[in-house]
Amino acid sequence: MTDYKATLNLPDTAFPMKAGLPQREPQILQRWDSIGLYGKLREIGKDRPKFVLHDGPPYANGTIHIGHALNKILKDMIIRSKTLSGFDAPYVPGWDCHGLPIEHKVEVTHGKNLSPDKTRELCRAYATEQIEGQKSEFIRLGVLGDFANPYKTMDFKNEAGEIRALAEIVKGGFVFKGLKPVNWCFDCGSALAEAEVEYQDKKSAAIDVAFPIADEARLAEAFGLATLSKPTSIVIWTTTPWTIPANQALNVHPEFTYALVDVGDRLLVLAEELVESSLARY
Repeated sequence: MTDYKATLNLPDTAFPMKAGLPQREPQILQRWDSIGLYGKLREIGKDRPKFVLHDGPPYANGTIHIGHALNKILKDMIIRSKTLSGFDAPYVPGWDCHGLPIEHKVEVTHGKNLSPDKTRELCRAYATEQIEGQKSEFIRLGVLGDFANPYKTMDFKNEAGEIRALAEIVKGGFVFKGLKPVNWCFDCGSALAEAEVEYQDKKSAAIDVAFPIADEARLAEAFGLATLSKPTSIVIWTTTPWTIPANQALNVHPEFTYALVDVGDRLLVLAEELVESSLARY
């Protein structure tokens, strides 16, 4: 007999020897959908304390990227953790459907000579198409949620609510027309953030600041010295000098190497790779 395994009383399992995750994941997701897993969790947790995660919605434009995946997976982990901890933790996904990227895409596809009504109609159709695509991608990631009833900023009830809120602000006298210079895009008819304006290079003032060491004995020990022979400071470089008065402490990088440099009247702590360039500025 050469098949010794047949003579052993080994445990038996229905699990395959290999996980085969790329093939098995879609099967698991399909099972979750077929048994209505999200609905079952809501039914089980209906009398439990509520935990609600308010999800900042992704923009309804293009396929999802790694940032979307990280965002949704981490939130899904929180929701599942709270569910297993005894909470009723619903998750309602949503989408931001307003903004220039959608309008720009419609203009590129259909031209600019459209009536406002037609532009809004096409933007709404484009946003709906993008939502469906992203929805299927989030589901493929294994995110559990009420994807059949997502919230969308372009829902008429949401738009009406925004108008009512604006009306209350106007009634309160908080909206007025005044003079304030802003960067303006004549093509899209919208204000521009400073980061979007790239018409010239900008030089920012920068300074090097020496901070005195609070505990010189510990610093000497860190550098393998008995004592420090001179007053010692650690140097930082910043483009926001107005924040210096509020500084309470400095951080050093755990993986960087720092040097203790003798500059005559004092010792300076500098990043080893920046010693030469730093001393050239002082």
